[in-house]
Amino acid sequence: MKLRWASAFALVGTLFTLLVAAQGTGAAAQTMVPRIVLPDPVTQYISTPVVQPLPQAEQALGDDQADDVAATESASSLNELVDAQPAVAALSSEMRCLAGAIYFEARGESLAGQLAVGRVIINRAASGRFPKSYCGVVYQPEQFSFVRGRSMPAVPTASRDWREAVAIAQIAQKGIWRSAVKNALYFHAARVTPGWRLTRLAQVDNHIFYR
Repeated sequence: MKLRWASAFALVGTLFTLLVAAQGTGAAAQTMVPRIVLPDPVTQYISTPVVQPLPQAEQALGDDQADDVAATESASSLNELVDAQPAVAALSSEMRCLAGAIYFEARGESLAGQLAVGRVIINRAASGRFPKSYCGVVYQPEQFSFVRGRSMPAVPTASRDWREAVAIAQIAQKGIWRSAVKNALYFHAARVTPGWRLTRLAQVDNHIFYR
């Protein structure tokens, strides 16, 4: 009986020893399993060409602008450019004021002289120092001697002088012919000496121009 109990205790001890050994082996085996370690992500910059569309060199011109450019390029003189201007059936009030100032101030002078007068009207309207319209500039009090109140004398619209004034007004308004007094804001007749403290630009025909 004692032998059986001893054998039983021995068997239990053996099983306990094997169990402990197995657990130890299992832990060791677990620690020996290779672990996959992923490297930290690295940002790589790859240089690749980026093709961008080139901007258009020029915007397409409208029909009127194209006609103006063509007329300017084909004209060898201001006289030819005047002849190339289209006839206008009905002028706007603004263009009538501009042409009227050119007509009454420089009628009979050279085309360059008429253009210089027209440029002054346009420069004043754009300067911010005078009324913003051609009519406002022309009818500003005490500026032009041909103005009577808010009107100007009647114009013989069938005359060559008027047709020239209208053509010069068109050229001046479009800016398609260079004037010697392009920055001028003032002028007076060459026969008078007002003593203005202004920068003199040039004399064209019977007028002296200043800015």
